[in-house]
Amino acid sequence: MSDKTKTLYERLGGYDAIAAVANDLLPRLRADPQLGRFWAHRGEDGVQREKQLLIDFLSASAGGPVYYRGREMALVHRGMRISESDWNVFLGHAAATLAKCRVPEAEQRDVVAFVQTLKKDIVE
Repeated sequence: MSDKTKTLYERLGGYDAIAAVANDLLPRLRADPQLGRFWAHRGEDGVQREKQLLIDFLSASAGGPVYYRGREMALVHRGMRISESDWNVFLGHAAATLAKCRVPEAEQRDVVAFVQTLKKDIVE
């Protein structure tokens, strides 16, 4: 199968590769001085559930055989007061995670392009 016929899910390396990205990204976000407030009063069980939902969402959105059981992005993020500045800090961490996980440039561009489509549902 050529890269042109493979889904983004396949080109990223499937479920385990997406899980590795989530496992690196969420601790970065939680530790960030600006973004950490979003997890400040969350129990570890809630954080683990959120990580699983992120993995499922990314896997399903990338064309993988995973069903996302979570809510829509606009509903999930409504009222969180996520600013443009928060969004830009998030994008920096996402880029660092993709680089650390050695995601190829073409797939990084595709991931970022997809994530940018979510901005209108996340940033207030």
